[in-house]
Amino acid sequence: MQSTLRMPAMLMSDLVTAVNERAFQYYGSLRAVRDFVTLRYGERITLAAVARVARMERTYFSAFFHRRVGIPFRDWLRDFRVRKAMDLLKESDQPITAVAKAVGFQQIRSFERAFKKTSGMTPVQYKRLHRP
Repeated sequence: MQSTLRMPAMLMSDLVTAVNERAFQYYGSLRAVRDFVTLRYGERITLAAVARVARMERTYFSAFFHRRVGIPFRDWLRDFRVRKAMDLLKESDQPITAVAKAVGFQQIRSFERAFKKTSGMTPVQYKRLHRP
């Protein structure tokens, strides 16, 4: 029953990812941002830094990203990091705190909130489900 309740959050997240991918394929500036984040998601990433990568002013980039991708950059980055964390939790025996730091979350509490918002379950529940 509990896994059924988690499904809507994951399905919505997957749908948003599929829709987002079209924008990244079409706009070179968004591809550059995605590539930048893919290489540096474990580091501190600022809106100003990704705006420079996209060769746009920060405020314009923020509006452009939101309009084209459908969600604000910070939400996309959060979801990107959580998906990377999901992979690590499935594939490694690292403690959850190490996974959180590895994907760019400095505070374990903000990682747990972001993880639950994206996946519908806590990191502990997810790890137990995928690594019995």
